[in-house]
Amino acid sequence: MLQHKFRKIYSNQLILLLLIVVFLSGCAASKKRKVREKRLDIIIETARSYTGTPYKWGGVNRSGMDCSGLLYVSFKAGDVNIPRVSRDQAKVGKKVKFRKLEEGDVVFFAMGKRRRKITHAGLVTEVRGKNDVRFIHASSSVGVVEANIYTDYYKKKFRKARRYF
Repeated sequence: MLQHKFRKIYSNQLILLLLIVVFLSGCAASKKRKVREKRLDIIIETARSYTGTPYKWGGVNRSGMDCSGLLYVSFKAGDVNIPRVSRDQAKVGKKVKFRKLEEGDVVFFAMGKRRRKITHAGLVTEVRGKNDVRFIHASSSVGVVEANIYTDYYKKKFRKARRYF
């Protein structure tokens, strides 16, 4: 009888302990998610603040910006250090499939004659739907703009995507 009572008390304590662990781990995951979302908001907001800035090769300020410079400055504002050049930016972070793009992912393109050479990059700013994923980039013809990656032009030039955090 005493042994049965002890088991019941012990199992109740064990259940309580497990519930506490689950609750605390859920809180930690939630807090981590909120920190990530806040960081993403800062990065995307910073990138969008450069909308209309003219293109300038090697530029990293409001007088002129190139594509990798836009990413470098934006991620730095969110306290994320990445390489300065797009071909190096394409080598870090976690690989992401085209159909799995999320806000904050970095997309890479081969814009030149060499189909495999990364020459351009952009930042996913919004996923509106299955065929509408917006990214911001510094276009050599129109400066910093947002576009839909699902246009034929960008889909053909797309090479890879990365997630930095």
